[in-house]
Amino acid sequence: MRTEFVEAVLAVVELLPRGTAVAYGDVAELLGSGGPRQVGSVMSHYGTDVPWWRILKASGQAPEGLEASALRHYLEEGTPLLGSHEEFLRTGEGRWRVNLAAARWAPTDAEFYRLDAIADRLERGLHKLSVADDEMSV
Repeated sequence: MRTEFVEAVLAVVELLPRGTAVAYGDVAELLGSGGPRQVGSVMSHYGTDVPWWRILKASGQAPEGLEASALRHYLEEGTPLLGSHEEFLRTGEGRWRVNLAAARWAPTDAEFYRLDAIADRLERGLHKLSVADDEMSV
C-alpha cells in the first residue's frame, strides 16, 4: 500500500466531526483514488489512532468484530442509529447500524478546501511514483 494513499485516507478520517460517518467508498470518492476495499485495508492496518468507527460499510454497519466498541463511540457522540442497539448492549444480540443517511458527513467549505489539499498531495505523490516506475522500466 502506498504511503501517500495511507496518509491521505487517515487525514480524511481525522476531518470527520463527532457524530458523523461516511462509508469506505465515500472516502475513496473524496480522495479521487482507490476504492472501498483499499480504504478498508488502510483502516484495518493503520486506523487505530484515528476515529475509525466513523468509517462504515455502505450499509451503515460498523467494522466487523468491532461492533461493541464502535457502538459505545456512536452512543457517546450521538451518532444516529437504526435497529435494536439497546438489546445488543444488554445481551450481545440484536441488529443495529448507523443511520448513514442521517449521519453522513457533508464537508463545510473550510473542510472541503482541506480535502482538496489532501487529494492534491495524494495525486502529486502517486504521479511521482508513476514517473519513477516508468523510468525504472526503461
